[in-house]
Order: sequence, then structure tokens, then C-alpha cells
Amino acid sequence: MAFRLSTKRFGAALSASRASAFSRNYASAATATSNLPQETLDAIEKESSLPNSDPPPDSQTSRLVGSHLPYMVPTYVRPPPMFEKGEGCYLWDIENRRYLDFTAGIAVNALGHCDPGMANLIAQQSRTLIHTSNLYHNPWTGALSQLLIQKTKEAGGMHEASKTFICNSGSEANEAALKFARKVGKTVRPDGSKYEILSFHNSFHGRTMGSLSATPNPKYQKPFAPMLPGFKYGTYNDIDSITTLVTENTCGVIIEPIQGEGGVNVATQDFLLALRRRCTEVGAVLIYDEIQCGLSRTGQLWAHAALPKEAHPDILTTAKALGNGFPIGATIVTEEVASKIVTGDHGTTFGGNPLGSRLAHYIVSRLSDPELQKGVLQKEQLFRKHFAALQKRFPEIVTEIRGKGLILGLQLSQDPTPVVTAARERGLLVITCGTNTLRFVPPLIINEAEIEQGMEILGEAMQAVFKEPGHIEGTQGQQEMRDS
Repeated sequence: MAFRLSTKRFGAALSASRASAFSRNYASAATATSNLPQETLDAIEKESSLPNSDPPPDSQTSRLVGSHLPYMVPTYVRPPPMFEKGEGCYLWDIENRRYLDFTAGIAVNALGHCDPGMANLIAQQSRTLIHTSNLYHNPWTGALSQLLIQKTKEAGGMHEASKTFICNSGSEANEAALKFARKVGKTVRPDGSKYEILSFHNSFHGRTMGSLSATPNPKYQKPFAPMLPGFKYGTYNDIDSITTLVTENTCGVIIEPIQGEGGVNVATQDFLLALRRRCTEVGAVLIYDEIQCGLSRTGQLWAHAALPKEAHPDILTTAKALGNGFPIGATIVTEEVASKIVTGDHGTTFGGNPLGSRLAHYIVSRLSDPELQKGVLQKEQLFRKHFAALQKRFPEIVTEIRGKGLILGLQLSQDPTPVVTAARERGLLVITCGTNTLRFVPPLIINEAEIEQGMEILGEAMQAVFKEPGHIEGTQGQQEMRDS
């Protein structure tokens, strides 16, 4: 889908561009003969030279943010811009400055911002039926469940997929998966001794107490310790440790086929095959968390669909792109797992509501399109071409390129926070992950011209930050908070 700027917005963008050029020239002439302090002169030059310079303290944005913050729990540190509208791969802030979005709401807006088909469905369904609770049937929860099973099998993923639990988020989808694994363990061994759950370092599975206990990051866990009992942590892609970690007391293993928050780390086929074999040996449930890497982000409906059946999971979790911005998640299970779950074992008030389920049904239908998936792989190669050029240009800074499809990571030897800021002030949104990694998860509908535009901006940002290999301009600052 190519982005088309409306006549009104094009005029505004053109006027802004001309105004920016005039401002730059005017500012340069004015500051050349000014008696103002050098610090003030530098600030004027910077604001006039950057197309999307962050809003200053006396701006409308800063005033509005300042009036809101006293009423908000301080769980995030956000950069200055305030976004109020979006279209395709672009966002606009309340100052009407445009940003190319390489974040897609952290891999959520796979179909871009304000997809027209989605907007129409929201309008239609909001006038029809939004919520009834799970005490009653509605036409869309079952339809979505059926579509997820059908499309999963058609795509070559999770060949024993049987039933689906619809919920509200990725954390909830993983919470359900962990509870289901514990229930299977209790069914297999009623004395309760089969309860341990294995996850892996650098993983991110959510912020509820169960999913947080499976997320071995001290930054997230320490404020809420102690974690739930029974969780163990292994090293990603370490085949030799599997036998020791997965024992007769293990009820479940949860893993991301591609770690997003942890640094865009890709699990090897041999590792996942060995993990599957060991789970089968001891009767443990294997859970694939594809909340970030699933729904065609790798060029296939599921990241694990490229694996042989012998590596497929017993439970698959999804969210993020499933709602393209509307909160919804799903936990897909085999018949063997489903047979252990009975009425009353788990539930959700809002999960599976008609509005969310109808939207997700439409989105899954769109994202399972083979042409869209083919395009994802083609766009990956374009990104990789530009990454390779940046690596050649900054050989001491860019150390590795990782990922698959449109979940890609550029590993840096330095803190990437200044690059994120410099890119944003030039009209490009990128985010970080892991340790010193730039993460690229743009909308899957992004076109080649937008990729070219974004990578040109990224190159300019890196040039502004890294004056020469190994040198960063200014203070590195604290890395902007991220959530996965």
C-alpha cells in the first residue's frame, strides 16, 4: 500500500519545508552578528536546521504534556513529541510535523496507521455490538478462532493446532499459556511436582507476575521480587544445557523463535529441534511466543513455519499485529493441551469481544496474504543492503546485522540513544532493544521509497552522532525506556 499525502497535508508539508528553509537562512544570518550567549545561539541554529527538532519547553506540546503528567503514573519516560494522527507509515505530532515510523507501535501496526478497512469495520461494529462478556456467544470469537487454526495449518505452522483462547494482550496470552502448562503438569502428575517452567535469558514475555517471572531481566523483575516459584532460566541457543534444564519436573518451556526486546536474536533450527525432542521426552509443554515475530513479520505467517514439524510447539501465543493497534491476543493450543482445560480453569471479561474479534479476523486475513509475505522478504533485502552500507561507512560502530523479514537489528558498539534522538529530530522514528541494538520493525506495508527515505535519514543521524568511528558527540544520556 503506497502512502498518499492529502492535498491539504501536502500543502502543509510544503509550507513547513519552505518555512524551515527560510528559518534556517534567517537564523544563520541573525546569529552571525548576534550578541546573544553562544549556548543560546547554538540552540537557535539547531532548531532552525532540524526539520523535526524536539518541541522546546515553551511549545504547545510541552505545555500540554506538563499539564497531563501530574495525573499519570510515571511508568514511562517518553520523548517530547506528542502524536495525534497517523496514516500509513507516517505519524504527525500536534505541531503538525511528520515522522516516518520504523517502529509500528513496537511491531503492532503491521498494516500501518489508520488502515481504511479497519476503520470501516470499527465504525460498523461499534454500531452493531461491542461487548457481551463470555457468558454468551457472539458470531466473531468463534470465527476468529477457526480462522487462526486454518491459516496456521495452511502456512505450515503448528501442525497440531486445534483450539484458541482469545484474550486482550500479549502478556495475557502468555499468562494463559503458562497456566495451561501448569495444568497439564498437574494432570500428568497430580502430586504437583511437575510445575517448573523454563525460559531464556534476554527474553521478554510480559509484565504480569506470571509472564514477568518468565522474563529474566533484573530491570523488570527486581522492583517486584520475589518472582513466582518454579521458574528457571537457560541460555538461548545453548543445546548442551537443554538436558540439564528440562527435567521430569518441567511442565513447560517458553521461548521466542526470534527475541525482540532481547536484541533481535534468532533461535537456530538445531536448538529448537533439540528443545522439542527434550520436551517430548519428559512430557513438558513447548510454548512459542510469537507475539512480536509472528503474523508475517518474518515473511511467513509464523516464524516457526520454516521449521520441520518435529520442532513445532504445543502452544503458540500471538498479539501485537493481531489487532493492528486494537488490544487483542490469542493462545493457540493442541488438542492434547486443550483436553486438560475444563470450564472454569481460565477466563477473561473482555477477551473475544465482538469488536476485537471481528477486527482481528480481518487483519489475519490481510496478513496471511502470500503477496504481502513475499513483499516482506523483498523489503528485508533492501534494508540489509542499506545496513551493509552503514556497516562499511561506520565499521567500528556497526558490528552485526540480525533478524529476519521485517524484524531486524543493527548491533552497535556504542549506546544508540543519541542516534534515536538525531533520527527523530530529522523525521524518523526508530527504537532500541537488547544492549546497544537499533530495532527495525516497520509496518509490513512500507514501500521501497519509504525505506529509502528512512535509511537516508538514519545515515544522516549516524553521521551527526558519530563524527568519526568510535566517537559519539555529546553526552550519551540514559537509554530511552522501551516496552515489548
